Amino acid sequence: MRDEAEIRGHRKTYIGAMPGRLIQNLKKAGTSNPVFVLDEIDKLGQSHQGDPSSAMLEVLDPEQNTSFYDNYLEVGYDLSKVLFIATANNLGQIPWALRDRMEIINVTGYTIEEKIEIAKRHLLPKQLKEHGLTKEHLKLGKKQIEKIVEGYTRESGVRGLEKQVAKVVRFAAKSIALEEEYDIVLSSEKVEEILGTPRNRGKYETNDVAGVVTGLAWTSVGGDILFIESILSKGKGSLSITGNLGTVMKESATIALQYIKSNAEAFGIKPEIIEKYNVHIHVPEGATPKDGPSAGITMLTSLISSYTQRKVKNKLAMTGEITLRGKVLPVGGIKEKILAAKRANIKEIILCDENRKDILEIKESYLKGLTFHYVTDMKQVINIALTKQKVANAKKLV
Repeated sequence: MRDEAEIRGHRKTYIGAMPGRLIQNLKKAGTSNPVFVLDEIDKLGQSHQGDPSSAMLEVLDPEQNTSFYDNYLEVGYDLSKVLFIATANNLGQIPWALRDRMEIINVTGYTIEEKIEIAKRHLLPKQLKEHGLTKEHLKLGKKQIEKIVEGYTRESGVRGLEKQVAKVVRFAAKSIALEEEYDIVLSSEKVEEILGTPRNRGKYETNDVAGVVTGLAWTSVGGDILFIESILSKGKGSLSITGNLGTVMKESATIALQYIKSNAEAFGIKPEIIEKYNVHIHVPEGATPKDGPSAGITMLTSLISSYTQRKVKNKLAMTGEITLRGKVLPVGGIKEKILAAKRANIKEIILCDENRKDILEIKESYLKGLTFHYVTDMKQVINIALTKQKVANAKKLV
């Protein structure tokens, strides 16, 4: 929507003038207290025809909308009885003044278990009906649906899952139309034959290399794990960073290195090692832009592992922001990160102590098999994450 008149209406002097959409839909609903859904309000655009977001201020502000003025009606109308529900993919794209008028409810993505139930109860029956089939023509078991979810979709919702289910249903429809024989109960192997090779999801990699640490990240399509790598080379103590990182992640790396320089002896690192070796930090999947403060403690652990050649504890992941004082700060997206850790077969997770409340909001069934370490200080992170054992083929740093 780019035209302000869509909301405020046109003046009667224009040819084809009509009321704004709000008044039109109130007339259509036949009541003064309906529920309006403003879908994807973050997509409001500006143009030479006006700024719709400014007009929406008058609509959504309870102090103003008791006398909303429509240019066509030329009288004030009370919108205070209307319940407005707006949806958005990105809060950052909503103008701050408009966002200030809203009560924000964050809706997290579906878990794998929830997606499986949605597919069984709703998506599969819907696609069967659309393709003219019944449940007697095709049956998908829980195991097969889970394979579709984990191997072929990567999203917080179920739109992509529905497309994959539709492909499987079309296979059955095609087989019936061509009078080909097929198994009504599809096996996992047959699902893979229909949909192609599954995409590799993030899985924990066991390694004996110093400086490789598993972090937890939040993305717009749910949680994921990422590996942060660091390596030393002889030089003058400079820092280089690669992996298509944003400003905040680069700052986290700088903070981690400066903190280590300031507290080298506490971590058993000789100051001359820091001065005589350049350090390079890399985050794989360089084509994907990455940013945010969540990788702070992961970068710190990676650097200390490289400087001391100590081994990182097996099946451990972490997330948290760091400060120059050595504090660990809380981060967001905890539920999605925890589910990503479970998918990747992680057993232990390091979090800021202030994120404890986020864990309490997650169902216990999702936390089964996970051990949480709550920390407030960077030294606690290192004590938990690094073993006293050196990695195999440890470098001799002079």
